[in-house]
Amino acid sequence: MADEKLVVLVEDDDFISEMYATKFQVEGYAFEVAHNGEEGLRLIKEKKPVLVLCDIILPKMDGFEVLETLKKDPETKMIPVLLLTNLGQKKNIKQGLKLGAADYIIKAHYTPKEVVEKAKAILNAQNNV
Repeated sequence: MADEKLVVLVEDDDFISEMYATKFQVEGYAFEVAHNGEEGLRLIKEKKPVLVLCDIILPKMDGFEVLETLKKDPETKMIPVLLLTNLGQKKNIKQGLKLGAADYIIKAHYTPKEVVEKAKAILNAQNNV
C-alpha cells in the first residue's frame, strides 16, 4: 500500500534534494528522491506518492516528459505534480500547466518553506474535492 504522506522529488541536484528532504521530513512527510526522469517515473509508479515535485531539466528524461507520462497513466494521473524549476519563461510555464501540473514553481522565487506550504495547499485542496 502507498504511504499516505510520501512525497517524491525528481531532482538531479543533491544540495536541492537534501534541502527539500529535510524541510518535508520536518513537516512529517516521508520523502524519496529520484535523480533522473526515468528513475523518477519508476519510483512514482512503484510507490504512488501523495505528491510529486519535479524539476524540468533532468538527465535521461525531462520533467515535461515525466509529467506527460504520469498524466496519461490511469494509475498515476491523479497524483498532483508540482514542477519545481528555474525555467521561468512563459512558454515553459504554459506548457507545464497544459500538461497537467498542479502548479509551476520557479525555485529562485520561493523558499523551501513556501514550497512546502504550496504543497500542503495542493494536498488539502485535493482532499476536499
